[in-house]
Amino acid sequence: MQTKRSNKYGLLGKDISYSFSENYFSKKFEQLNLEGYTYENFDFQDLSNFNKVLDQEDLKGMNVTIPYKESVIPFLTMLDPTAAEIGAVNTIKFTKEGTVGYNTDVIGFRKAIEPLISSEHKKALILGTGGASKAVSHVFKSMGIPFLFVSRQSKEGQISYKDLTKEKIQEHLIIVNCTPIGTFPKIDQKPDIDYCQIGANHIAFDLIYNPEQTAFLNEAKSRGAKIKNGYEMLVGQAEASWEIWNS
Repeated sequence: MQTKRSNKYGLLGKDISYSFSENYFSKKFEQLNLEGYTYENFDFQDLSNFNKVLDQEDLKGMNVTIPYKESVIPFLTMLDPTAAEIGAVNTIKFTKEGTVGYNTDVIGFRKAIEPLISSEHKKALILGTGGASKAVSHVFKSMGIPFLFVSRQSKEGQISYKDLTKEKIQEHLIIVNCTPIGTFPKIDQKPDIDYCQIGANHIAFDLIYNPEQTAFLNEAKSRGAKIKNGYEMLVGQAEASWEIWNS
């Protein structure tokens, strides 16, 4: 009797027991009546044993989250042109030719942020400089919106939180939190910016989705800003990943 081949998918990350993806895709497989399809977390403290995961024959696709969107690249056979340009991967497809890295964060973020933007929103602040921030900056570049990276240290291409003046906050009416600051369970934490300079013309977007409304979003909302969390972006990037795996 021939056994059915399993189709395994998963999420690569660190400390990801809270993950959206495992629950989302497990429900998707159930709704589509897909037997033998599973989704699991590959929760690694480092990537020293990642090659063993890549060697699994039944693995068809993976998502990648913090902090491995950049460091996973050397393990892959090739990159999609968009992922290569961004320098970050959040989706891996397993093919006969090898592993291919893609970035679907750009699809999810653009779909989520676009409805909020009007003609007054001419400049953006991107808090954080990791893999997710690269996808966000790629979207702003494609939309013709100048942006400024803000990080803990000031160096070429970015300023520090200490250098983020009230004038810069008032001038940049889109603020996107790409850091993990404020993620459950540390829900009282928020990026160190002067929230008093945020007003009704601002958009505050947080890539975090747990909690639903972070301390960063609470501060912005209390000052009249339009706010949005990362859930819609996550759904958008997940669906784009599913399309890539099945194309």
